[in-house]
Amino acid sequence: MALCAHCGTEVAATSSGGDAFCCRGCRAAYGLIRGMGLDQYYRRRSIDPTQRPLRPDEDAGPIDYASYGRVDEDGLATLHLMVEGMHCAACVWLIESLLAKQPGVVQARLNMTTRRLVVRWRPGDNDANTILGPVIGIGYLLQPYDASRLGRESDQAEKELLRAMAVAGFAAGNVMLFSVSIWAGESGSMDWVTRSLFHWISALIALPAVVYCIRPFFRSALTALRAGRSNMDVPITIGVTLASAMSLWETIRGGPHAYFDAAVSLLFFLLIGRYLDSRARGRARASAEHLLSLGAAAVTILEPDGSRRLSPPEQVGLDMTVMVAMGERIGIDGMVISGCSEIDSSLITGESIPAPVAPGSPVFAGTLNLAAPLRLRVTAVGESTLLAEIVRMMEVAEQGRARYVAVADRVARYYAPVVHLMGALTFLGWEIFTNTPWQQALLYAVSVLIITCPCALALAVPVVQVVASGRLLRQGILVKSATAQERLAAVDRIVFDKTGTLTAGRPELLPGTWAPEDLRLAASIAAASKHPVARALVRALPGAAAAEGVEEIPGRGLTLGDIRLGSRRWLGLPDDGGEALGPELFLARPDAPPVRFAFADPPRDDAGEVIALLKRRGYHIELLSGDRPASVGAVAHALGIEDWRGGCTPQDKCVRLEEMAAAGHKVLMIGDGLNDAPALALAHVSMSPSSAVDISQTAADVVFQGHRLAPVAEALAVSRKAGTLVMQNFVLALGYNLFTIPLAVAGMVTPLIAAISMSTSSVIVITNALRLSRGRIW
Repeated sequence: MALCAHCGTEVAATSSGGDAFCCRGCRAAYGLIRGMGLDQYYRRRSIDPTQRPLRPDEDAGPIDYASYGRVDEDGLATLHLMVEGMHCAACVWLIESLLAKQPGVVQARLNMTTRRLVVRWRPGDNDANTILGPVIGIGYLLQPYDASRLGRESDQAEKELLRAMAVAGFAAGNVMLFSVSIWAGESGSMDWVTRSLFHWISALIALPAVVYCIRPFFRSALTALRAGRSNMDVPITIGVTLASAMSLWETIRGGPHAYFDAAVSLLFFLLIGRYLDSRARGRARASAEHLLSLGAAAVTILEPDGSRRLSPPEQVGLDMTVMVAMGERIGIDGMVISGCSEIDSSLITGESIPAPVAPGSPVFAGTLNLAAPLRLRVTAVGESTLLAEIVRMMEVAEQGRARYVAVADRVARYYAPVVHLMGALTFLGWEIFTNTPWQQALLYAVSVLIITCPCALALAVPVVQVVASGRLLRQGILVKSATAQERLAAVDRIVFDKTGTLTAGRPELLPGTWAPEDLRLAASIAAASKHPVARALVRALPGAAAAEGVEEIPGRGLTLGDIRLGSRRWLGLPDDGGEALGPELFLARPDAPPVRFAFADPPRDDAGEVIALLKRRGYHIELLSGDRPASVGAVAHALGIEDWRGGCTPQDKCVRLEEMAAAGHKVLMIGDGLNDAPALALAHVSMSPSSAVDISQTAADVVFQGHRLAPVAEALAVSRKAGTLVMQNFVLALGYNLFTIPLAVAGMVTPLIAAISMSTSSVIVITNALRLSRGRIW
């Protein structure tokens, strides 16, 4: 076996004895770093940068990547792919560098965790097959993004850790039996021949286990050292290697200082911590991967001739008509054309109560149709669905750098060299200033290296963040920014918008003096409009037939011959002095008095409960709305909000947020409309419901699903709890080191005890973080 010349991964040795590489990325990076250009690299590898790859089943011919691209609103083509054969960060750098050099490419981003490659380019300047040619030419396999393959390589890494942990545990248990016998014979009842035999048997068990189980730490340590830095795996590797080498030397010479039990037990406890960390980190990814896989259900397409056929979701076109049977999971985003049913969207929104849908209602991929068949018009497929957007949001947040994470990384980076120096000084001190044998002095140094390893410190923040993100995602709360949780924890004031935020944004017709025939006529006219108030009229009388010949005048209303349905001002009616508490429409007919239809936009079902809870938790609540003061005041009074303002422009909201920020307050802004986008961007941290317009969701740091306001309280409570757990983990990690380092330097800790205590500190930190994953905290 040999090591990759670039990153240090274990690979098969080359027959020529030259440099060996674990992947194409490392081979190219190794050459490029040493001055070899891409063209020269191609020539040496005999690669045609424009060649096209074959599908896994070679008879299917080359992949036409252009057919998988989508052109967005700004005229750029976007392609989402999976990269196979990627092993390390060098691969990410190489692929992004190659794509960035292609004409017309605007953006090329590769996510190391999900292996998702997103390429955006100007269609007129280049085509997908030509752009991807250089990446394909150096041997990477690119496939259209497939949710079913997500996490496969992560699962393999976890299985490797689990196998190594099993081997280390088996070896540690058996070696410990011989060690107990040797310790029992220290009183003189065991001769040196028997002791030497037990040492040799221990070596035969422990050394192969150490070579097999140290690989994850050795690869990481070697990669860091080649990059000119150190990480927490460096002292682990040095400590285990020194303990094993010294024990083998002592066994060969028949000496008493053999500590195979310490080396293999250290690896066992370290692998336990590493495996638990990997499992914790995978929870948030697994949640998103599970959600995305729900959208892979086959879709029943209704052809124009009335026939039906099954098709994978990615092959369904926009505006096609699909049929969803009762009990079937929906595979696309769409709009209900016909049928009334109930949809279970709990896996996306976190709400357990099914939501009713009717013609005109949107439905999303991954939700479950419960009650009756539905006919849908396709509005989004594949990477354009809500499920795909959830995964992209997680990737964006994962690639960011939170303040606590950066602090922990810096501490761990400078901590490792100090650990090495402390271990060296411990050895020299015992060797020079005492009569201690060098073997015992080296053993004390190994104990220092092991016990001071900053594993717990490195885990203090990431594990909490991953557990918190996973919990929020399961509740339908999508964190888009890496620093959002830290900023949410610092909030002391909350500013709400009204319509669509505190209220459902879905007006409902109120009882009035109108006659049934008035409602029937108004509903038939309103059926021609998509205005929210007009749709409310239609919902009030679903059986009303749409009238023919209706014309809509934007900003005013609808006309049907001499009949008009619209606003008070358009119809020339006197002003009510601002007494109306909600939207209204008037039906005007010749030779008949106008008929008024009043509407109300009720608060969300749990708005009052959530507002009361937030006030009890010490948050100051404020309501800023562009609606009429009378309407805003009514909602504020109903929900118990004392501080409110109506008739606010977007500028007014921004000015108010700046005033609070100048006073030292940390403000959470929650809004959904186009007029809220500037305030969402200006606030210390911001949230938006999933029903908000696109620009508001883009400006917000957090997006929550569903029709309830409880996710606001959940996000704030989880963020505060996460901040508390982070500080607790810092105290646990630093306190452990401050307590144990003097004991190790003083020679009061053996390598075995050091391994147990160091691994225990990591397990404690992980266990403390996992308290956030379950139970109600608000």
